[in-house]
Amino acid sequence: MDRPDLSLDLVQQVLPRNQQENFIYGMLAFPLLELGRMADAEDAAKKGFEINNQDVWAQHALCHVLQYKCQYKEAVQFMEECSNAWSSCSSFMLTHNWWHVAVCYLEGHSPITKVREVYDHCIWKELERTDAIAVEVCLNALGLLLRVFVRGKLDIFEDRLKVLAASLSDQANWFMEWHLDLLILWALAFTEELPKAEDLLNGLKFRLSKMNKKKQQIMQRAMLLAEAMYEYGRGNEKQALEILGPDFDAYSFKIIGASDEQLDVFNEVWYTMLLNTGQVTKAIESIEKQIPKREGAPFLWRLLEKGYKLTGRQEAATIGERARLLETAYFN
Repeated sequence: MDRPDLSLDLVQQVLPRNQQENFIYGMLAFPLLELGRMADAEDAAKKGFEINNQDVWAQHALCHVLQYKCQYKEAVQFMEECSNAWSSCSSFMLTHNWWHVAVCYLEGHSPITKVREVYDHCIWKELERTDAIAVEVCLNALGLLLRVFVRGKLDIFEDRLKVLAASLSDQANWFMEWHLDLLILWALAFTEELPKAEDLLNGLKFRLSKMNKKKQQIMQRAMLLAEAMYEYGRGNEKQALEILGPDFDAYSFKIIGASDEQLDVFNEVWYTMLLNTGQVTKAIESIEKQIPKREGAPFLWRLLEKGYKLTGRQEAATIGERARLLETAYFN
C-alpha cells in the first residue's frame, strides 16, 4: 500500500530469470504506472501482450496507459476485444476490467445509458455466478456509481445504488480494505442508512486505535478521508472540506489501496465540493493544476467552466467550447 517502489524492486529482482514469461511484464507494468513512468509501463505491458495476448494483467496495464492518455475510445475497443480472455478471472479482475471500460465510456462522454449497460450486464451480472465474490464486485460497482453521482447522472441508474448499499449493510462485508470501506461509508450515508454508516465509521476508528503508533500515523489520513466521505454522503460538504483541509490531493492517499485511476474520483469530489460551497478560487486553482495531466477529459473542463462562470471570467465561454468539443470527440 502506497509503496509501488518496493513492488517494482521485487519484480526487477526476479525479472532476469523470467524474461520470457508473459506474467512478469504485467507485474512490472503496474508499479511503473503508479510511479508515473508511463512510457516504461507501456513498453512492459506491450512486451507481455506480445508474448501472450491473452494475459489479463498486460491487457489491464495497456488500458491504464490508454486511459491516462485520454484515449477513451481506443481503450474501450481494446478491452472489449480482449474481454473473451476474462471468463476465468476472479470476480475482482473481471469486474475491474469492465469498470475500466465503463469509466472510459463515462469520461469520454458516451451516452450514460451505455455506462449503465456495462454496469448491469458486465459488473453487477457477475453476482449471478455461484463462485462470485460479492465484495469484489461491489468495490468496482461502488467506484463507478460514485463517479456517476459526481457527474449528476445517478438518477439514470434509478435504485441501483440503494440496492447496492443494502447489500453492503452487513458487517461481514466491512473492514476488508480501506478503499471499499470508504465507498461503503458514502453509499450508506447517501442512502440514509445512517446507523449502519456510523457503525462502520466507529469500527474504523476502533481499528485505527489498535494499530501501533507508526501505523496510526500512516493511516490517519485514510481515517480523515473516511470521515469526509461520511459527511459528503450526508450532504455536509462544508464539514467534509474542513476535515480534509485546504491542501487535499487524492493521489497522496494510495494508503487506502487504490490506484491513481481509482483515486481520481476523490479529487473530483473535492473539486465539486469546493465549487458548491463557494470556495471557487481554490477550486479553479486545483482544477487548473490537474488539467495538464488529463487535458482530454471533458468533465474537468466543465468543472473549470463552472468555476470561471461563478467568478465572472470571460474565458468561461472558451473553456466551455473546449469541453463541448471534447464531449463529441470520442463516442459521438
